[in-house]
Amino acid sequence: MKRTSPVSLIVLGVVAAVAGFLIELALSGAGLAVFIPPLTLPITLVAVSIIVVAFAVPIRRAVRGRSSRAIDPFQAMRIVVLAKACSLSGALLTGLGAGFVAYLLSRAVIPTGSAVWLTVASTIGAVVLLIAGLVAEFLCTIPPDDKNGDPENVHVESS
Repeated sequence: MKRTSPVSLIVLGVVAAVAGFLIELALSGAGLAVFIPPLTLPITLVAVSIIVVAFAVPIRRAVRGRSSRAIDPFQAMRIVVLAKACSLSGALLTGLGAGFVAYLLSRAVIPTGSAVWLTVASTIGAVVLLIAGLVAEFLCTIPPDDKNGDPENVHVESS
């Protein structure tokens, strides 16, 4: 499985930011209330971030030889896929949040109350999810077979 490329994260974030701005613009143009994320969204995003990194740490320990416990390869693959999904969804939600914040701050009258702060908090939670996904993906990386990356030149010691 290939690691998540920065280009795909940036493109996804930019497209989502434009979409978020246009969604808010369409909602207010239709006379409807704009979307304000609930307080539970950033809390949930940070909790998922902690969980995905916590799942990846035992794999890192096993790969580095700091743990004697065997890791199920299917479990490791599921955690890597979860980490990749977290980084992609974090980029998507970061872009949407940035679009929402840009719309709210571009109005002649900035909304009162907690509308801006909840949107900013959700965007920060999405950034945390994005970073946690990338960290978990890194923690699940298997080192190459040897220093040159050539599996045929591996020296095996016999005892």
